[in-house]
Amino acid sequence: METYRIHEDASVYFVTYSVVSWLPVFVSERPCRLIADSLVFCHKNKGLRVNAYVIMPTHMHAIVFDRDHEPERLAGVLDGFRRFTGRALADYCSANQANVFADAFRDAAGEDRKRRFWQSTRHPVAIRSEEFWREKLDYVHGNPVRKGLVRYPEDWRFSSARYYGNGNDLSADVIISDIEW
Repeated sequence: METYRIHEDASVYFVTYSVVSWLPVFVSERPCRLIADSLVFCHKNKGLRVNAYVIMPTHMHAIVFDRDHEPERLAGVLDGFRRFTGRALADYCSANQANVFADAFRDAAGEDRKRRFWQSTRHPVAIRSEEFWREKLDYVHGNPVRKGLVRYPEDWRFSSARYYGNGNDLSADVIISDIEW
């Protein structure tokens, strides 16, 4: 059971979603695009705001908040995002990946489902200060560099690093919303 929760006294959160068994699902454009498109849908239709994100081969990180700073609605939107993307990505893997992926999703399922794509926690951490926000922003953008995947954060396609590194370049795959401290 997840010990980290979204609480009423904070509205900006750092979240992590990891694929069960750390399977490398996000190694081609299609599954990354599914995440990016889902974030855009949630922005346009559900009030989700993404301040930063990165999609790594086995997981994703994001700094998120609700348009009206309503933590309860944020929690619901993130739960819906997780359910939708989990089903869609499990379907994608069943159709396009080796059987070991589908087997791992079935093996990770609890009694309430036939398969599980995401690990059971999103590990939301409240961001309450500009200093902590900067720490998490740097962590998100530096992830592909630390893993040796690119030399510069701006070189990673599915990340908001280009938005921040190129003077708020709006050509990102996900709509980025600024935070005023």
